[in-house]
Amino acid sequence: MAVADDKTLSHGDTCGGRHYIDRTAPRRPALVIVVLPFANLSNDPEQQYFADGVTEDLTTDLSRLAHMLVISRNSAFTYKDKPVNAKQIDRELGVRYVLQGSVQRSANQVRVNAQLIDAEADTHLWAERFDRDMGDLFVLQNEITSRIAIALNLKLIDVEAARRTDRPEALDYIFQGRAAILKPFSRDAYAEAISLFERALRLDPQSVEAHSSLATTLAARVLDGMTDAAAADIARAEALITQALAASPLDPRAHFAKGMVLRVQGRPEEAIPEFEAVLAANHNSTEALFQLGWCKLMAGSIDEVIPLAEQLIRLSPRDPHIANRYSRIGYVYLLQSHIGDAVLWLEKACNANPQVPGFHMLLASAYALEGETVRAAAEVAEARRLRGEGSYSSIARLRAGYWGVPKIRALHEATYFAGLRKAGIPEE
Repeated sequence: MAVADDKTLSHGDTCGGRHYIDRTAPRRPALVIVVLPFANLSNDPEQQYFADGVTEDLTTDLSRLAHMLVISRNSAFTYKDKPVNAKQIDRELGVRYVLQGSVQRSANQVRVNAQLIDAEADTHLWAERFDRDMGDLFVLQNEITSRIAIALNLKLIDVEAARRTDRPEALDYIFQGRAAILKPFSRDAYAEAISLFERALRLDPQSVEAHSSLATTLAARVLDGMTDAAAADIARAEALITQALAASPLDPRAHFAKGMVLRVQGRPEEAIPEFEAVLAANHNSTEALFQLGWCKLMAGSIDEVIPLAEQLIRLSPRDPHIANRYSRIGYVYLLQSHIGDAVLWLEKACNANPQVPGFHMLLASAYALEGETVRAAAEVAEARRLRGEGSYSSIARLRAGYWGVPKIRALHEATYFAGLRKAGIPEE
């Protein structure tokens, strides 16, 4: 597997098989990581290729993450089968983080262990174990490396956001904003993230990421029904993304933000290529996968939606936004009139994040279609409390929103709106 060369590093002179950093060179970005060769703990030495493949794929996957600079494979592999510690690697490569692990195959099972180490402090920050049945080795390798990359990205956002300084730079505020938006969605979480991205933009008015992150968050706040100024948020998001794309037409974060703006404007067919462009740059972008699923649903490709949500849950089972994945599955089951399944998944969504009013409305409809009208009315009341006075007042006002292509609108009429009528929401 080829390694992405544009974001991998190999600086300094080689001495005795080690690559020593030139301390007089320009200061490196803080988020520098090396993926050490994963150890092969299998009895069969011929399985070393699998461990090496995991190492190489992780190097490639991590190099696609924003602000992540990864020491090149060639430099990392000079440490193969040699006893070293994190502080030594920090001295020799100038990295902040070290990722190391092992692969063990036995019969039809494979176990991969991975751990993240703070190189300067020589402390463990994160560890994970993955057990899988053997099957197609390429598919298995891809799934394992994707899960590690996704989990590691989430952890690094938290770690970097916690590195507060007396004089924060724009990137510090961006990491703090990313950490805020990874919290369960709520009005407070959105307000905090927006404030942090605005600070980043004030410090660096040319930052494409600050523009894109702020636009994305504004659009997402509208989609989750957690703003009292939807039109203003959409207009501002559109202006921000126009500036971001003018400055950097190929930036994946800018294309994600544009997809979000198109989605909130009810233009899913146009949003699909934007999210596909993000996934072409980074196939581990869980949010792009999630948004692509919604656009597929509203564009009429309903049978593709649940497999995408299941893939997201498999790749990031402890994702901070797991409630959205549960809700997506329940939503599709509701539209397909599999009401029992819809209730199961929508209850999981509401339990995982009770702050999203839309989850409660979907569950209200499902409860009502099952004849549980008292429970349905309670869910409507909770959705109204969360969204604010005057919300969800009639079917007619709800129907005025965007509900997909004619095929999908018909499914909403037969299921979602029918359930809400039974839950007590008036027609007008």
